[in-house]
Amino acid sequence: MSVDSQSHPIRVINSVAPIRICDNGGWTDTWFAGHGEVFNIGVYPYVEVQIKVYPARARKHRIMLYAENYGDVYPIVPSHTEWERHPLLEAAIEVMHVPDDIALHITVYSEVPAGCSTGTSASITVALIGALDRLTPGTMTPHEIAYAAHRVETDMLHLQSGIQDQLCAAFGGINFIEMFNYPYATVSQILVPNSLWWELERRLLLLFLGKAHQSSAVHEQVIQKLEEGGPNNAALDTLRRTAEMSRDALYAGDFSALGRAMTVNTEAQGDLHPDLISEDAHQIIDIARQNGAIGWKVNGAGGDGGSITLLCGATSSEKRSLISAIEEANPAFKSLPIYLSRYGLRLWEYK
Repeated sequence: MSVDSQSHPIRVINSVAPIRICDNGGWTDTWFAGHGEVFNIGVYPYVEVQIKVYPARARKHRIMLYAENYGDVYPIVPSHTEWERHPLLEAAIEVMHVPDDIALHITVYSEVPAGCSTGTSASITVALIGALDRLTPGTMTPHEIAYAAHRVETDMLHLQSGIQDQLCAAFGGINFIEMFNYPYATVSQILVPNSLWWELERRLLLLFLGKAHQSSAVHEQVIQKLEEGGPNNAALDTLRRTAEMSRDALYAGDFSALGRAMTVNTEAQGDLHPDLISEDAHQIIDIARQNGAIGWKVNGAGGDGGSITLLCGATSSEKRSLISAIEEANPAFKSLPIYLSRYGLRLWEYK
């Protein structure tokens, strides 16, 4: 038996954060948009981080990372900036400066398939930074955690990233996000009666397209086009308006109007570049239209793979028939059960 397996933790820190769907106004929370408005919904299944804390002398390796979805367990070397195996996780650990007198076994897990276009990577980073913050000394606000997670992607890994995914993971719920000057934004949570909350939850449907979404040359073309057009170009203005339409529709309890906002947003994504709405997404939209759905939003930036959010009609049996029709059309398509998240990042300790 190894030294690692013989020791017992002195603390166990648990952290969960929701993922994001239905991001109407996405693309406007970016550096090239300058300012933006996004409506999004935090949902479960969530991502999960668990950190077992030991005295440094009790462990062979000071930081062990277990990326459970990949079955990958390996030691992390502090102050090592060549992140290769799971760069997002390794960079997040690096930025939080683990104290020298403790050792950690960090487990990261997601119930959502990789590359689902539901902001999962941002949620994982938020959950991990939030858990690590409990070590030194646990005073970061949700906004601060979201911005720290965003900086890991943009400043440390030099990735393209808006801010809405991190904010949704940190705050949860249904959000109207106003980015007044990239990356700074306010988050207004949309509070509705339980009956409306439950009805929205019943009507929403998340469909995985069967393969991971990957950033591509198409996204680079769109970014170049938007950058050249400036922050007030017509395409971005249309996307911003869908966020306002979604907010107003939900406050009014008008699901038809919410469905229109989702559809307008998806059409606007297609106007940015036709390949942002893939053939698989078009197939699901056609089936949804024929089976009573009233709205559809290709999640995230769009493109090949990923997922789509559908808003169903008033009859539950029609929703179940729609799921069957979609999954029968292509065995790769999969309905992922979701529940609206009343909370964002949650942290607690138990030993």
